[in-house]
This record gives sequence, C-alpha cells and structure tokens, in this order.
Amino acid sequence: MQSSSIEMVLDTSGLLCPYPLAKAKAVLRKMHAGETLRIISTDPASVIDFKVFAEISEYQLLENHQEGNKFIFVIRK
Repeated sequence: MQSSSIEMVLDTSGLLCPYPLAKAKAVLRKMHAGETLRIISTDPASVIDFKVFAEISEYQLLENHQEGNKFIFVIRK
C-alpha cells in the first residue's frame, strides 16, 4: 500500500546496474523537497543499490517491494 502520493514514475525495466540508480538520481535532482518518485526496475541488484543510496543520502526510501519480476521503490526527496 502506498504511503504517499507519487509525483513521478521512472521505469528502468531492462536496465542493469548502475543505470536504474543513476537515472533515479537524475530525476530526483530535478524534483522538489517532499516529492516522491516511484521507480520500477527489473535488475535484482537495484534492491541493494536503492537501500544503500537511501542510507547514505538525504532521500527517504518509503517503499521497497517486488511485484513479479519487477522491483518497486518509492523515494521521497
């Protein structure tokens, strides 16, 4: 269940590390504080990438789950 509204969606399906995170960072830089980004990835490595990214950045990982072969992340700037 989503805990907040989603301002943007980024589908990185088919891309491998480091591209899902790199593309998400580029989008997040353009967003305003408090806005949320939903990222869709098919790269299993993205689970670790986004977890570590949230731990070492000012961004908050609100959601992290799997839907079939897709990994879904919601990050608040």
